[in-house]
Amino acid sequence: MELRHLRYFVALAEELSFTRAARRLHVSQPPLSLQISQLEREIGARLFQRTSRRVELTLAGQAFLIDAQAVLARVDEAGNRARAIGQGLAGRIDIGLSGSHFLGPLPRIMAGYAQSHPEVEVNLHELKPAVQLQALRERRIDLSVSRTPVNDAVLSSTLLWRDPVAVALPLGHALARRRQLRLPDLRDQPFVMLRTDSSAHAQYIHDCCVQAGFSPQVSQRVLELPALLSLVGAGMGVALIPSSLRGLFPDQIKVIPLGKEAPHADVYAVQRSAEPAEVVQAFVRLAAASTVLPAAS
Repeated sequence: MELRHLRYFVALAEELSFTRAARRLHVSQPPLSLQISQLEREIGARLFQRTSRRVELTLAGQAFLIDAQAVLARVDEAGNRARAIGQGLAGRIDIGLSGSHFLGPLPRIMAGYAQSHPEVEVNLHELKPAVQLQALRERRIDLSVSRTPVNDAVLSSTLLWRDPVAVALPLGHALARRRQLRLPDLRDQPFVMLRTDSSAHAQYIHDCCVQAGFSPQVSQRVLELPALLSLVGAGMGVALIPSSLRGLFPDQIKVIPLGKEAPHADVYAVQRSAEPAEVVQAFVRLAAASTVLPAAS
């Protein structure tokens, strides 16, 4: 028994006319009659009572119709589901990210994605950047949202949005009145910085200071950017932060943009280079099409 037999049977059972059923199926009547006869022989029961004037379902045909319709409905449902997954409209994504990404445009992007892809289950995993990359390589997550691009034999990165680095200062700081700063202006300032052992971006920020001619005097190191900003607000030092966080703690800190030589904290989607899942590609495309952040003011 093939699906073709079920489709032919259902069409005839619903039309109760070989002429109308053949027209609906875009076949001629002889092949339709042949398929119905083959189906009846395989089942071992007559499904239709045929006369010269009409076609009627037998009791066996009435019972078979209920099951045949259910089978075809499940087949269509399975096809639609597979098609949606193939087109990136259904499925599941496991995304690794740091807590600071919730403070930028990511929540808005995810809300838009959820609205346009309601059949996709998105699971977020808050992990240290280094742990994210390891999980990605081990296929425990599908995507890493990171401020450090990785492009090697296994992983590749796509820029999602620009995010220039700015300076966070305690309110009342001597430099807080400046409209713009340069990295060398911070030479003699105590710094609050992220831990370099868990974040390649933190190491990059440290290296930018060294390239500007000084090694930061670090008073405290923390794991997350919100903690860093809290310490700046308490007066424990200055910090180099993504501009997307400039709206946090406005009653405690002042954020000043850097000049053209400013480091960047751009955000990337890092994924496996051979990632075949269209659902992942669809998320990356939508996120990459998001609005570019303006420079800090």
